[in-house]
Parts: sequence; C-alpha cells; structure tokens
Amino acid sequence: MTTTHDLQAAPSPTGAQCPVRVPPTPMAGYSMSKDDYQTRLRRIEGQIRGLQRLVDEDTYCIDVLTQITSVTKALQGVGLGLLDEHIRHCVRDAIDESDEAGDAKIDEATAAIARLLRS
Repeated sequence: MTTTHDLQAAPSPTGAQCPVRVPPTPMAGYSMSKDDYQTRLRRIEGQIRGLQRLVDEDTYCIDVLTQITSVTKALQGVGLGLLDEHIRHCVRDAIDESDEAGDAKIDEATAAIARLLRS
C-alpha cells in the first residue's frame, strides 16, 4: 500500500508534476547470498596478496600476468552474479511498480553492463 509519505512530485515529460513512489529504504538485491559474495571477495583478496608476493619475489612476468588474468576473471564472476541478481530483483520490482521505474532500472542495468564490458 502506498502512503502519501511514499510519494514525491516529479516532473512529467509535459512539465506537470506526477507522483513517484519512493521506497522508504532501498534493499540490495544480493542480500540473500551476501555470505557467498563475502567469501568470494575474501578469496580474491588472497589472490591479490599472492600477486604482491609474486612481484616481491621477482616471479617471471608471464606467470604474474597469468595470475592477474585469474583475479580479473574472478572479479568479473562476482560482477556478473551481482548484475544477475540486480536484474532478477531490482529491475523486476521496478517493472512491476511502473513503466517509468522499470525503464530507469533497465537504463541503470544497461550502463552497468557497459562498465563491466569495458573492464
């Protein structure tokens, strides 16, 4: 149920003020598997420390580059998982809320995909 404190006035394309639902507290889409993400990120953190050690020990460049590739892929995996959950949770909820909210979340997800592809 939407109450008056959940609504804000926002300009429409015609310039008129339209009520827009503002959720009281945003919820992260990954909250259900937060422990899994923390575990994966701690593992990646360990890989980064390993990379630092390889450089300190003057390890052969190609071996260091191979480990950098491994860390990069691990981070991309975390990013893709978060993106998947964002689409399944946040985008789906926004689409159910309204066309405008859905379009905004789709634009946000598209921009996030573009950033992931550039990395």
